[in-house]
Amino acid sequence: MVRIISLFGVIALTACAFDLRPIPEHAVYDKQKAHLGKKLFFDPILSRDGTVACVTCHLLPGNGAESTSVSTGVDGKKGGMNSPTVLNAVFNFVQFWDGRAKDLKEQAKGPILNPVEMDNSEENVLSVLNNQKEYKKSFYSIYKSELTFDQVVEVIAEFEKALITPNSRFDSYIKGNKSTLSDAEKEGYRLFKERGCISCHNGTNIGGTLYQKIGIFKLFNCGSEHLGRFNITKKEKDKYYFKVPTLRNISQTAPYMHGGKVKTLEEAVEIMYEYQLGILPDKEEVKAIVSFLKTLDGQSPEILKEKL
Repeated sequence: MVRIISLFGVIALTACAFDLRPIPEHAVYDKQKAHLGKKLFFDPILSRDGTVACVTCHLLPGNGAESTSVSTGVDGKKGGMNSPTVLNAVFNFVQFWDGRAKDLKEQAKGPILNPVEMDNSEENVLSVLNNQKEYKKSFYSIYKSELTFDQVVEVIAEFEKALITPNSRFDSYIKGNKSTLSDAEKEGYRLFKERGCISCHNGTNIGGTLYQKIGIFKLFNCGSEHLGRFNITKKEKDKYYFKVPTLRNISQTAPYMHGGKVKTLEEAVEIMYEYQLGILPDKEEVKAIVSFLKTLDGQSPEILKEKL
């Protein structure tokens, strides 16, 4: 397990050891599988009662849905945690807040089989899809074999691989175009590094590279259902450790935190100051960092514009 727990001063001194990398301009994926996965992602056919699709919880640019603290599954059941964005999820080192899935393919199984989300079974999914002539034909054209549940989650994962958002203004900046950011945004980036935010939010996804404890300097009231890695490992040392979320497109993915209770970026940054850095938030610093975070919005994934 990758962890970082450092006192504020140490984080600041070692921040230079971490880097932020631009998102590649083009995703690497199998187009035929991804297009089939896209169709399934938007189709509620995978849920037990045909009311919930992947996109119901994992919102995408332009789909017109409203983001909520927690998602609603079949029979109106409410989830316990905020649904992470699937944008750029391919760059995460694990999936889910608690890291229980090693990759996108393993993650795709979870919601389909979860009784609070789609509440379905592998057998029923295969039965329904086999009774749909178009789906059956599409899967056979790719795999040349009898339909399997593994194929279903593979095409969904392939679609998610294509959900990258390149060419943010910040990406342009770190590629050498220094005029891309305003002075205020550059100051926010400087503070992002100096205050130690970069120690956890780094790499291509500016997050998603390690687990971190929420509440280093004071207990963050997560609630008993939000114990992070502990729910998987049952080790006391893993309580309140979660996968660090990506900051990519963060201005478009409210609400924030694993419980989805934080409504604004300003509030989220203030919480990080208090609970992770152990210092009182300075309003001007928070404003500058938020202005920097807004430069992380990238282009909408090309595959969303492509017709099936």
